[in-house]
Amino acid sequence: MTQLLETIEIESAPKPSAAVIWLHGLGASGDDFAAIVPELDLRGCAPIRFVFPHAPEMPVSINNGYVMPAWYDILTQDLVRREDAAGILASARAIEALIADQVARGIAPQQIVLAGFSQGCAMALHTGLRHNQRLAGIMALSGYLPLSDTLAAERSAANATTPIYMAHGQVDPVVMLARAEASRDTLQALGYHVFWNTYPMPHSVHPQEIADIGRFLQTVLPASGVPAETR
Repeated sequence: MTQLLETIEIESAPKPSAAVIWLHGLGASGDDFAAIVPELDLRGCAPIRFVFPHAPEMPVSINNGYVMPAWYDILTQDLVRREDAAGILASARAIEALIADQVARGIAPQQIVLAGFSQGCAMALHTGLRHNQRLAGIMALSGYLPLSDTLAAERSAANATTPIYMAHGQVDPVVMLARAEASRDTLQALGYHVFWNTYPMPHSVHPQEIADIGRFLQTVLPASGVPAETR
């Protein structure tokens, strides 16, 4: 049995019936996005349990082997020429365990959003699109699609129509906009419903993006339990 990652949990209201599992970026921690929760407009949402896991620490090749929180090793500047498939798969198993834990605690899979920033975005896309039960949505922030060549063969039909909110900085120097656009194009070519937004920012989060995240959550995690059409 996979040992659960340590997490920070914040509940928007008592007795949550929905969950957002939010994965941080390279070198960060679960604390990184916890502070955003009070800034989100969650009016009309089901009560949400926000779960912010801490990635394990490992040496990162692109940072001269420095040990830091990471979901997988990064081997090249372009992110995809050589990829740490073993590390990505290991973290996917850890994230699947987090999803299973929420289900065991009474939250249905279709009431769970998988979210992530940067490396966390990569893991949210990789894991969410392969998950064997329908999820409410995927939030892919300032990242890219890893192991894209295997997605068509490995993806789950359960999440073929799951809405994907993708956001990226127009001047991102870490994950170049073109890399994110290529990921978007790959997903759309496979028939996924991608709601794409760019913002005048580097590798960060924009106030308008926070407002748009709130709207996305209102749409996919409504109090009624019946998702509206995502716009």
